[in-house]
Order: sequence, then structure tokens, then C-alpha cells
Amino acid sequence: MTTRRNFLKTAAVTGGAVGTAALGAAHIYAAEPKKITWRLQTYAGAALAEHVIKPSIEAFNKVAEGQMEIQLYFADQLVPTGELFRAMQKGTIDAVQSDDDSIAAPVDIAVFGGYFPFASRYSLDVPVLFEQYGLRKIWEEAYAEVKGVTWLGAGSWDPCNFATVEPVKSLADLKGKRIFTFPTAGKFLTRFGIIPVTLPWEDVEVAIQTGELDGIAWSGITEDYTVGWANVTKYFLTNNISGAWIGSYFANSDKWAEVPDPLKTLFKLCMDSSHYYRQHWYWGGEAKLRVEGDKLKLTTIPAEEWKTVEDEAHKFWEEIAKTSPRCAKVVEIFKQYNALMEKAGPPYRY
Repeated sequence: MTTRRNFLKTAAVTGGAVGTAALGAAHIYAAEPKKITWRLQTYAGAALAEHVIKPSIEAFNKVAEGQMEIQLYFADQLVPTGELFRAMQKGTIDAVQSDDDSIAAPVDIAVFGGYFPFASRYSLDVPVLFEQYGLRKIWEEAYAEVKGVTWLGAGSWDPCNFATVEPVKSLADLKGKRIFTFPTAGKFLTRFGIIPVTLPWEDVEVAIQTGELDGIAWSGITEDYTVGWANVTKYFLTNNISGAWIGSYFANSDKWAEVPDPLKTLFKLCMDSSHYYRQHWYWGGEAKLRVEGDKLKLTTIPAEEWKTVEDEAHKFWEEIAKTSPRCAKVVEIFKQYNALMEKAGPPYRY
């Protein structure tokens, strides 16, 4: 039997419970963190990004479970590649995957990003140089001097070979050729009469077809086949000017500071997963496509003649070393590392 006294007593208890629950729900709602959304632009066009970054970003978004989402954009899609660093500083975009050189990073060591001639022989050289020979500390120091951008880490990509319309069998064959390449690599290659050309990534294939370009020194053979350049060039020079491209991840400092530590750790793990994927993708692809690829004919400049290119690279190193004490330190590390590898012998150096 419900009496007035029992009803009021029950209502008071129930109302109190409801009120407490409502307050709890409001508290939970208020404390719920706002979803973080980033816009990340890579140096790579869509076909290449499918391999060099997209799988890792998709994995990040899946594991983040709605706490954070990274929207991926490709080469020049939001901002021209050469303006990426400044755009990231301003907060126009939140993060970047690229080499330091292409995005005009305002640090002295930017010249070593991308393809610094003959600094590495194999892709594994890059992580060893960063993790065991001090390059990580040097990069962190350099970017700490720049406001607004945080350098997150570096990894290795593919070697730098030439894919050309006409065969290259000697250094003389390269003279006068208009080649799409990276800034510092292009500066070095002018010593051999090459004319370096900078274009938006997506325009390269058409530029070869129209004769605006004679070739590419922007990748190894894996990328040539993957992105379609093997369809418009005919020859692949097996000699390379670098064994691996050095690329990095960067973020706007304010945006990076807003990311909770667990998500920062997740992002760095996804960076590592991308580094791992590229190691086997390029290593296997470079060998397989040289042997089984049916679009590009292989050519080689004799070792004795190519040695003159390597010797010239070491002169180039000395010139770069004079630009700053920090650059001199990096060059000295390259010297020590490569000397050790030579002494170690096969399979480290042949």
C-alpha cells in the first residue's frame, strides 16, 4: 500500500539518485576530450603514398578509435611541396612527411635530407646513422632552434638512380640532360652538365612525354614502376648517387603539444611501421624489377668512370662542411661511418 509518506520518501530517494546520475553524466560529458583532427601532407603523389605512408596512417586512425583522426593529403594537394615547412609553422597544415631539403626547412642540416650524394650505400645505413652515430641528436638540436615545428624522426627510402628516355652509358651521355631531382642532389649533378628541373610531382610524367624532361633522378626502380614513370622512360641506370633517401616526419609544435602522450606514442609506432614497410618494399622491389621488369632496359656506367662521381661527391662534402660547424659535424660522421663500413668488408661494403 502506497501512503503519502511512503510516496514522498520514495520520490526523494529516486529523485536524488536521478539527480546524482544526471550530474555524473554531465560531468562525464564535460570531461570528454574533443576529437583531435590533423591534416598531414606527404611529399608523395597518390600512387606512391599508397606505400610510403597511407597504411600507417590508416592503422593510426583505426587504433586511435575516434580520439584522433589524421587526414592524409598528397604531393602539392593543399600546399606546394616547397612551401610545406612555412605552412606547417603557420598552422595551415598540422604535419608533414618529406625530406628536409624539398620543403625548404630553415636549418643548416636540411641539405642532408633527401639524397646527399654518396652518404649512404644501403637503406639500413640511415637508421644506423641516426640511432647509433648521433644524427638524431643533431637533428633534434637543429630543429629546436626553429619556432613552430617539431621534428619527430627520420627513416630511409630508396636509392637515387636515373630513369631516362635515351640510354646512358657514360657520364658524357648525361651532359645537357634535363632531370627532375631534389634540390641538393641537383646542385651536385650540375658538376656533370646535368640541368636539374623542379616541377610539381604530378606533372613529371607529362613533362617527359612532352620533352620538357629527359629523365628523372628522384627514386629507384621500384617507384619508377609504381608511379608510372617506367611507362614514359626507356632506360634505367644501375649506378646511383645515393643508396637511400632520408625522409622525416614533422608536426606543428602547438598541435603536437595538444596530443595526449598515448597518442604520441601511437603515432611514433606508426612512423616505425612505415619505416619497416619501406625497408622490405624497396629492397625486394629494386632487385626483382631489375631482373623481371619488362619496361626499362638496364644500362651501367663503368665502375672506373663512376668512381670520378664519387670522388667529386667527397669534394662536395667538404664544401658543405664549411657552411656551419654543425654541417661539419655531420660530414665527419659520414666519413667515420663509411670508413668503418669499408673496413668491415662484405656484406657491408664490397
